[in-house]
Amino acid sequence: MLLEVTDLHVFYGRIEAIKGISFGVGEGEITTLIGANGAGKTTTMRTISGVRTVTQGSVIFDGQDITKMAPHDRVKLGICQAPEGRGIFPGMTVRENLDMGTYVRGGDSAQKAADLAHVFHLFPRLEERISQLGGTLSGGEQQMLAIGRALMSRPRLLLLDEPSMGLAPMLIAQIFEIIKQINSEGISVLLVEQNATQALRVAHRGYVLETGYVVKDGSGHDLLEDPAVRAAYLGG
Repeated sequence: MLLEVTDLHVFYGRIEAIKGISFGVGEGEITTLIGANGAGKTTTMRTISGVRTVTQGSVIFDGQDITKMAPHDRVKLGICQAPEGRGIFPGMTVRENLDMGTYVRGGDSAQKAADLAHVFHLFPRLEERISQLGGTLSGGEQQMLAIGRALMSRPRLLLLDEPSMGLAPMLIAQIFEIIKQINSEGISVLLVEQNATQALRVAHRGYVLETGYVVKDGSGHDLLEDPAVRAAYLGG
């Protein structure tokens, strides 16, 4: 496993948000966490990226214990997140937002230029908007920018938190095609997504969270066909 989360407990004050979950992300796989609002999906993602503190349990990345590692050091190892709500810098241009993705990583100008060309290949719209301020972009363009900025860090594990939130159906389909393309290039993906049907269609493996617990897991296909999962999360 590239990422191994074991017996993870996370608190917000005195409230236990994550209650001993364990799961993994295989090298070169898409793994998805699905569940209702408040199930603990975003908290789990924020804990893996180092924004939330672990109360108990461990997070192992490529054999290294990163449970207490600072967020910027996790980025250096290859863990990068496109957060819920996109988190772009509205007063900076598209180019400046993308350049921020290289801040921790470093690298020479030729590498950065190659990475920028790759992002523009995935998201031609961003190249068209290169000098526009991030805050003037549409919701779909901002989501492309958030993912593009994460890719500029050259991640081995890409954390995507609600990439389809607020997008029109046509854009949702486009974003999921790009997620598959990113994965085909060897990048592992951990995906949190309210659109459980779309998520399970692209995922190699999925985990169902309820109020801080993992209650079911299996292949994306098996969960997609599971009657209980279909009734609870897939609309019947």
